[in-house]
Amino acid sequence: MAAIMLQGTGSDVGKSVLVAGLCRALANRGLNVRPYKPQNMSNNAAVTVDGGEIGRAQALQALAARVDPTVDMNPVLLKPQGDRTSQLIVHGRMRGTLHSENWHEGRRPLLPEVLESYHRLRAAADIVVVEGAGSPAETNLRAGDIANMGFARAANVPVILVGDIDRGGVIASIVGTRVVIDPEDAAMIRGFLVNKFRGDPALFDDGYRDIEARTGWRGYGVVPWLPEAARLPSEDGVVLERHDAPATGRVVVACPITARIANFDDLDPLKLEPGVELRMVPPGQPIPAEAQLIILAGSKATLPDLAFLRAQGWDIDILAHHRRGRPVLGLCGGYQMLGRRIADPHGIEGPAGSADGLGLLDVETVLTPEKALRRVEGMALGAPFAGYEMHIGETSGPDAARPVVQFADGRHDGARSADGLVAGTYVHGLLAAPEQRQAWLATIGVDGSGRDYHASIDEALDAIAATLERHVDIDALIALTKTAG
Repeated sequence: MAAIMLQGTGSDVGKSVLVAGLCRALANRGLNVRPYKPQNMSNNAAVTVDGGEIGRAQALQALAARVDPTVDMNPVLLKPQGDRTSQLIVHGRMRGTLHSENWHEGRRPLLPEVLESYHRLRAAADIVVVEGAGSPAETNLRAGDIANMGFARAANVPVILVGDIDRGGVIASIVGTRVVIDPEDAAMIRGFLVNKFRGDPALFDDGYRDIEARTGWRGYGVVPWLPEAARLPSEDGVVLERHDAPATGRVVVACPITARIANFDDLDPLKLEPGVELRMVPPGQPIPAEAQLIILAGSKATLPDLAFLRAQGWDIDILAHHRRGRPVLGLCGGYQMLGRRIADPHGIEGPAGSADGLGLLDVETVLTPEKALRRVEGMALGAPFAGYEMHIGETSGPDAARPVVQFADGRHDGARSADGLVAGTYVHGLLAAPEQRQAWLATIGVDGSGRDYHASIDEALDAIAATLERHVDIDALIALTKTAG
């Protein structure tokens, strides 16, 4: 029974990918591994085998470790609903809302539950690989912390600090962390990793030694840029801020990026298709007129995102797209937006209220306190699928008499317009199965590649693990795990 924790000098330094790669490398060595993140903040989540929800990254890390995801792998999940509020998920279930006013006080009592999950995982595994959140150098967040040093010290888990050399200033960020954090926190850090290096690592030898000399921490390796990481699902909206140049000669599938977009990894399988250009449309840009299919992704706050969509003028673009005889698909919150009306009488996702939807589906949605959380499988468009439901709300109306999917247990879900151009469903992960993706692409005249999305992820994890074996002293990390309390 052993553990190690990866913390970062900042957000988006690659902690999630490194934890996933390390889980796969250790599993490939025959070790029984469990991933763990005490507290996560993300609107991309996954449903676990025990019927709860955790951050998407921890579900991916469980896959890397070749085990089923459970709620203990991410006992506290914060899902932002606005700039100052987050839905609080504890052990996979909603427990209320955290506001900026009660942020510190609201988290502090959760430490015992965080430790309960950790100890259950540790009892079941040879090694637990823990991921921190943000950075321990955010000293303004240290009081009440359960995500970084607050957890590491309570559980007595040794820490490796990860710095991102691609963004620049990696020496200052690692050494600076040593300077600003509490000495007792700094004592928990046993070494560092330099991540995302491009070029010849020997060129950084002097910098590597300089970090060791200035911090007294041992370096455990320089990890090169991992192109395979782009094939993995992301839970961080930061990835949506990066825009690739438009491709040519491909059919465009467009998805507008709303303010509280959630589970946008539902669209990742489309990136496997050589005949498709997935274009994530940022605020301030119109939905491209050349799009053959528009997909509205999920949302953590449907009514505010519907207002945001209208403020961008995207409602006009979507209605014009439909008038041109082109299809629209709504997933979860996107499905709700396509209906005639959405009501939130209990104020579950913000202030209580209601609003007219886009009116492309003859259905109405009422948000309810109970959240549907279940893994599902079945048939849609004559092809099989496997995914999960994770939503608040009940949707009904005449178009629901034309359901999109039939579950294996006999239930139906979703709605389709009378003209057949507009469809919506609560199923996440719908496009992952190659046959299902091919069926949807056929509606816009594209021959699907038949590539297996899950196999692609598995191949990427193996490639990342192989790279870590070459560039990281994993034997020394394993030895370090045994010093955990």
